[in-house]
Amino acid sequence: MERDVLVSEDAAAAASAASSSFAETRVICRVCQKQFAQYTCPRCNSRYCSLTCYKGHSNQCTELFMRENVTEELKQIQPEDESKRQMLDILKRFHLEDETESDGEDESMFSEEIIQKVISGDRINLEDLSDDEMKRFRQALASGELSKMIQPWTPWWKNPAAKLISLSHDGSQLIREVSTDVTTLSDPSAASESITSEIPEGPESPLPSLKQLTRAEPSPLLTVHLVDILYSYCFTLHLYNGDWHSDPFGASTVALSMSKVMGEDAKPATVSESLTTCIEETCSPVYRHTGGFIFAIGLVDDIVTILSLGGNALVCALCDFRRLIQAGESMLKEEKVGKTERAQSSQKLRASDRKLFFITCWAHEQPADTWPSLAHLVEVQKASLEELDNRSGLRKAGRKDNRQSKVLIEEV
Repeated sequence: MERDVLVSEDAAAAASAASSSFAETRVICRVCQKQFAQYTCPRCNSRYCSLTCYKGHSNQCTELFMRENVTEELKQIQPEDESKRQMLDILKRFHLEDETESDGEDESMFSEEIIQKVISGDRINLEDLSDDEMKRFRQALASGELSKMIQPWTPWWKNPAAKLISLSHDGSQLIREVSTDVTTLSDPSAASESITSEIPEGPESPLPSLKQLTRAEPSPLLTVHLVDILYSYCFTLHLYNGDWHSDPFGASTVALSMSKVMGEDAKPATVSESLTTCIEETCSPVYRHTGGFIFAIGLVDDIVTILSLGGNALVCALCDFRRLIQAGESMLKEEKVGKTERAQSSQKLRASDRKLFFITCWAHEQPADTWPSLAHLVEVQKASLEELDNRSGLRKAGRKDNRQSKVLIEEV
């Protein structure tokens, strides 16, 4: 007759060896001493019955085990082959151009040691460069040579798939499967899959109604403020070549400096006033290197494009902008700034986050014909600004130095 015997962990081995009459020996949990032990700790071999008991059996043991697993996982992380290949291509192109301009001199911008670091995927800091390398790097940065090696970014709102953006009735993001099969990347018919993956996600959760956010009627000037916000969003993405994730805090700082609605709580009363303020900032000495008036007019075209795509694309753009602001606020903790400046920046970013959330909810509730009408109004104002520029010479602010206007990146 089979019997189940409850024994302690220390007596389990002895009981098993001493008697073979027992058909089965079961051990109780070492931690709670109530349930049968079904598992064994891979580090200390202690027997336990559940996850709770595992976490409580030895803090030192579980922490060491998790640390070893994380360390092993980090060792497996290597730079992607595609990223390494692109960086090598950039370095090769730069070296070829540098050798051509040096009239036969056998020298390049970076030493072999720096190049090897790049190839191995290590991070390169300015402190790693010698004085001569730093001088050459600054010269290439100022002349715009490095900009030629950066692949121009194509805004997501110019992709054909942007016309197909779909959100649920409550504004939340619909589940979308993106194929990662290598064959789809080479198949033109599957191109829409890869394009769709570049479009920013919509809201992760349903958007509340305006009645839940405020009892007052929304301001009729929200459409004007939206133009200011979209201009700042497009400007920031173009300035960072689409990759604001590389410097969230810097990108959020740029966004607030460009948007007077978010950065200074301004309340422009007309679309013309909103665009004029943004264009003047773009043509200012701080941002003149981006291209001045010509670049600004291109941003107005971007606004028209986003509005023409409809409410779903607009909501996705505002959500992407909000994520940028939130990431900037998170990175603020790591920035070396004074307490006063940190508090002021944090307050501005939080206020901008709330404002973006409110205007996203507002935009979601607007009828579909709102956006084509606003897009047409922006186009009319664009034509007026261009005519005004031809008369007043505003364009000179962006044309003062043609060579400088081609620079896409600058030293901060």
